[in-house]
Amino acid sequence: MLWLVLYLPRLPLEVFPGLPSPSAIVSHERVVVADRAAALAGVIPGLRLAEAWAFLPTLSVHQRDVEREQTALTRLACWAGTFTSEICCLPPRTLLLEVAGSLRLFGGVAMLFERVVAGCAEQGFAVQAALAPTPLAAQWLARAGDDEVCLDVAQLPQRLGRLPLSVLDFSPETQARLGNFGARLLADVLRLPRAALARRLGAGFAADLARALGDLPDPRPRFVFPEYFAERLELPARIENAMTLAFAGRRLITTLCGWLAARSAGISECRFEFAHERGARQRPATVLVLAFATATRDAERIARVLGERLPRLELPAAVELVSLYAEALEALPGRTASLFGESSEAAAGDAVAALVERLRARLGKDAVHALSTVAEHRPENASRRVSPWLVKGGKSAAGLRAASGMPDTPPGPRPLWLLARPRALREVAGRPQCGGPLRLLAGPERIESGWWDAAEPAALGDVRRDYFVAISVRAQWLWIFRSRAGWFLHGVFA
Repeated sequence: MLWLVLYLPRLPLEVFPGLPSPSAIVSHERVVVADRAAALAGVIPGLRLAEAWAFLPTLSVHQRDVEREQTALTRLACWAGTFTSEICCLPPRTLLLEVAGSLRLFGGVAMLFERVVAGCAEQGFAVQAALAPTPLAAQWLARAGDDEVCLDVAQLPQRLGRLPLSVLDFSPETQARLGNFGARLLADVLRLPRAALARRLGAGFAADLARALGDLPDPRPRFVFPEYFAERLELPARIENAMTLAFAGRRLITTLCGWLAARSAGISECRFEFAHERGARQRPATVLVLAFATATRDAERIARVLGERLPRLELPAAVELVSLYAEALEALPGRTASLFGESSEAAAGDAVAALVERLRARLGKDAVHALSTVAEHRPENASRRVSPWLVKGGKSAAGLRAASGMPDTPPGPRPLWLLARPRALREVAGRPQCGGPLRLLAGPERIESGWWDAAEPAALGDVRRDYFVAISVRAQWLWIFRSRAGWFLHGVFA
């Protein structure tokens, strides 16, 4: 096993966006964490509040909110589902990722480590990361800020030995006793007899050393991903321009996609809610629903649709909180890559689906549609507009059709372009004319009847037509018919 640990030393401060500087988070009248300006003035963790104000009278103080920290840690765990589903949460500030099975997928240890650390920064968290074969060893390395990758259990005594005891999360009593032994580094402790340490410091301390070195198993409870996705993000400042919300939206989208990856699922719809500032005229949240042509968990694809919709979103008031919800999941397992790198049919289908989504986002939901065939022999009534979607299991992107159970193979050739109204053609010596005499290639195909809607307004009514496929002198393939009124052009093949 290989554990990547994310330690968030500034999490109590980061869950309060937009705090004035200098600021500090306190609990039980002691400083938990301070921002950079306060730290430069001497405000350090563990300092009494009165002493902190003596160092910095302008210090802004906020009480620690453990519930906010737990919510942020859960959101980060959902985001980490992009890299692995084997995740452990250790409140209040630590996340463990078992990544041995993810190395090849993300290009090796170095690239995976870099992507995770960079992703944490994009999510707004300062992180100390470490990678080791045991979870406890990775935790200690992360707390010490040692980000050098350790892949071999045999290297653990040397790597852990150089850690100062002061940075590890031992209890104050244990720290004091180890100091009395003259130990300053973990190497000093590892040189002492294990049995004597167990007698003086307890069996739990000796067992922790054994677990960190890989001598004892160290099972960890796995994080349970929530059944439904509902995350919110508090903004550091009020936002009045809808386009500015794209940054917060992208953060939530990457978290959503990590949650979807861990559940091997995708979504066809998600919902953003923008909560407005509180005041005398409190307004309900502005809701923005994003719909997709096919189920997806591609963060870029979702963010692209959001970017198309935001410019036309009108905000009645400034926004201070953004929420994202996803409830209706669809199974979406991973795809097998092509052996020789050629583009797959599934990728082509996703490209067409993304194009449809962008067109609908730009032009409006009703401006882009597909045609569905209807069980009706009269050509004018044989199709209808429906919402487009990609037929699942189809062999190509050309399968963009309608969600209809009607048959889509009519009896006989049908042109792609059907005229809104049949156009009358001249007849010379018994031959229809269209820029010259037409040559009949196929037909006739008799289409008749429709008496049932003859009395309805704007209905086609009863028809009797003989259809032919004809070619013009310009080599155009035409669909024409003859009725009692003469010859008519009804469609064009090419």
